[in-house]
Amino acid sequence: MSDHQAERAQLSADIEAAALRKAEEYIEQEEGAANKLKGGLAIFITLTAVVMSVFHLYTAYAIVPTQTLRPVHVSFVLFLVFLVFPISARWRHRVMWWDWIAALLAIAVVVYAIQGGDDFTDRNTSPLPMDIVFGVALIALVLEGMRRTSGWIMPVICICFLLYALGGPLLPAPWTHKGYEVGRLVGVMYMTLEGIFGSAVDVSSSLIILFTIFGAFLQYSGAGKFYLDFSFSAMGGKPTGAGRTVVLASFLLGGPSGSGVATTVTLGSVAYPMLQKVGYEKNAAGGLLAAGGLGAIISPPVLGAAAFLIAEFLKISYLDVLLMACIPTVLFYFALFLMVEIDARKYGMHETVFEKVDTVWHLTRRYWFHFLSLVSIVFFMLWGFSPVLSVFWATVVSGLTSMLRRDTALIPYDIFRGPGVLRRLWNSPFIKAMEGGSIGVLNVATTCAGAGIIVGVVTLTGLGLKFSQIVIDYAGGSLLLTAIFTSLVVWIIGLAVPVTASYIICAVIAAPALIKLGVPDFAAHMFIFYYAVLSEVSPPTALSPFAAAAITGGDPYKTTLQCWKYTVPAFLVPFMFVLDPSGQGLLLMGSTKALANANWWSIAEVTLTCGLGIAALAAGFQGWALRRTTKVERVLLLVAGVLLAYPGWMADLAGIAGVIAAMAMQLLRREAPAAGENRPTVT
Repeated sequence: MSDHQAERAQLSADIEAAALRKAEEYIEQEEGAANKLKGGLAIFITLTAVVMSVFHLYTAYAIVPTQTLRPVHVSFVLFLVFLVFPISARWRHRVMWWDWIAALLAIAVVVYAIQGGDDFTDRNTSPLPMDIVFGVALIALVLEGMRRTSGWIMPVICICFLLYALGGPLLPAPWTHKGYEVGRLVGVMYMTLEGIFGSAVDVSSSLIILFTIFGAFLQYSGAGKFYLDFSFSAMGGKPTGAGRTVVLASFLLGGPSGSGVATTVTLGSVAYPMLQKVGYEKNAAGGLLAAGGLGAIISPPVLGAAAFLIAEFLKISYLDVLLMACIPTVLFYFALFLMVEIDARKYGMHETVFEKVDTVWHLTRRYWFHFLSLVSIVFFMLWGFSPVLSVFWATVVSGLTSMLRRDTALIPYDIFRGPGVLRRLWNSPFIKAMEGGSIGVLNVATTCAGAGIIVGVVTLTGLGLKFSQIVIDYAGGSLLLTAIFTSLVVWIIGLAVPVTASYIICAVIAAPALIKLGVPDFAAHMFIFYYAVLSEVSPPTALSPFAAAAITGGDPYKTTLQCWKYTVPAFLVPFMFVLDPSGQGLLLMGSTKALANANWWSIAEVTLTCGLGIAALAAGFQGWALRRTTKVERVLLLVAGVLLAYPGWMADLAGIAGVIAAMAMQLLRREAPAAGENRPTVT
C-alpha cells in the first residue's frame, strides 16, 4: 500500500471514529453520560451491579414480598445512579463526596421504610415528622436521579405535577381541587404502593430489569453480531439488498434490545457504507437507519419498556401485549420494505457485491442457537410460564446455549485451567453481561420512579378524569377529533420526554378520554403507545435520526424528515383500531381469549385493507408507484391511503377505487419510467 493510500485509509478511519463518538453522544442523551471509573472504584461498581442482577434473578424464581422488592429495587437503582452518573460534566469520571451522601441516603430511606413494616404503611394519611423527612428526601433523590440520567425536562414535569397537587385551590376551573398538604402527598408517594413504589416501579423491578439482563446475555454471547452477519448474507447483492438488510437487521437486533437509538447506532456503523455504495444520499441513508431503529421499540419479543407497563396498567398477560403488537409490527416493516423497494426503482440503484461474512447456511449451522434464544421467551409463555419466569428461563437458555461454541461462551472454556480462576471469571463475558444488565436499566428505572410521582398525583387529584372531559368537550364528543387531539397530546409530551415517560403520563391523563367514548381500554393504550413511540423521531428529541446523522455526516433535521417519510405510512395504523370495532382485528382482538372467538375473515380483511393503505401512502409519499407519479396520481394515492386507514366499508371502497384509478392512469401512460434521474433527497 502506498503512503497516499495509507493516509486516505487513516483519514477514513479517523472520520468513522469521530462519527461513532458523535453517535455515542446521542446515546448518552437518552441513557445518561456515565462515568468511566478505574481501579478499586470500578471493581466496586461492577460488584454492586452484579449483586443487583443476582438479586433480581433470584426474585424472579423465589417469592419476595412486593413491599420489599419495589423499595429495594429503587434503592439499588438510586445508589448506582449517584455513583455512575456525575452531577455535571465538570465532575465526570470521578465520584465526589456528595455522590456518596446521596447514594447512602437512598439506602437509608428504603431501610427506614422496610423496617417500619405494616405500621409505616398504615399511617400514610397522618405521617410522623420523620416519615415526612425521609419521604421528601426520596422525592428529591428521584428527581435528581432523573436529572442525571435523562436531563432536566422530566424532573421539571414532575415538579409541576407536585405543585398542582399542593396548590389545587389556587387554580382556575376546571383544574381546581381541594389541595393536599406536604404530609398527605408524602404519605402517598413514599408510604404506599400508589406513588413512587407504584405500578411503574413494579414493572421495572420485575420485568424490565430481567429483559435488560437477557439482552446483555445476548449481546455478550455474540448474538447481535450474528444477526447483522445473517442479514448481510441473506439480503446482499441486489439493488434493494442494502435497504432490505437494514430492515431485517433492525428487526433482529431491535427485537431483543428494545432500544431505538442503540439499534440505530449499532446498525448504522456497519450498514452505512453499504447504503452509500448503492447510491443512498447521506440524509436518506440516515433516515432509513433511524426508521429501522424505531422498529426496535415496537418489535416482539421485547418491544420498549412501555410495553411492560401496558400489561401492568391493563392487568393482562404480557403475552397478550405481544399478541397485539404482531400485526402492527408486520405492517411497520412492510411499509419499510415497500419504501426501500421503491427507492431502488425510483433512483436507479445499481447492483453491488457486499462483503459477506459467510453464507446463510453456514452461519445458521454454526450459530442457530441465537435464534433459539430469541424465540424462547414466547415459547415459555405459550408453555404457561409467567412473563417473569419466561424471561428468567430464556436468560438461562441464552447462557447455556452460548457454551455450545468457544467463541460465544459467556464463561471461557479454559476458566478452570491452571491458577487464576477468579481473575478469569471476573474478566469473563458473563460478569460483563451481569453488570450490563443492571447498568442498562438505570435510565428507565429512574424514569419509572419519577413517573410514579405523576401517577400518584393524577390518582390523588382526579386529574385524569378532568383532562379527559376537557378533551372530549373540545372535540365536541367526536371520536375522530378526540383521537386526533389525543395523538397530538401524546406527540407534544413525547417531544420533551422519553417514550416510557410519555406513555405513562398519557396513559393516566389521555387514555380515559378515548375509553369514555367507547374505545376498549387495550386499543386506547396501544394507540397511545404507538404515538409515544413516534416522539422518538420528532425534534427536538429526535435522538435516533440525530445519531444516524452523526454516522452518515448528514444534516440532523433533513435526516429526521427522511425518517418521517419512511415511517409515517405505518403511523396512521393506530387510528384503525380506535375508530371502528373492526379495526381491533389489527390487535388480534386484544387477548388470546377474545381471539379464540374472533372472526378471522374480518381480521384478514382489515389487515389486507390496512396493508393496501400503507402501500398507497408509501407510493404517494415517494411519488413513485409503477413509475414516477403525476401530481394527480400522487394526490389520489395519498387520499386513498388515508381512506383505507379509516375503518368502514364506504371509506374502504372509496380508497380501493382511488388506488385502481391511480394504477390505471400509470398503466395508460406510455413514457418509460425515468429511473435514476437523481439520488434520494428530502421531499
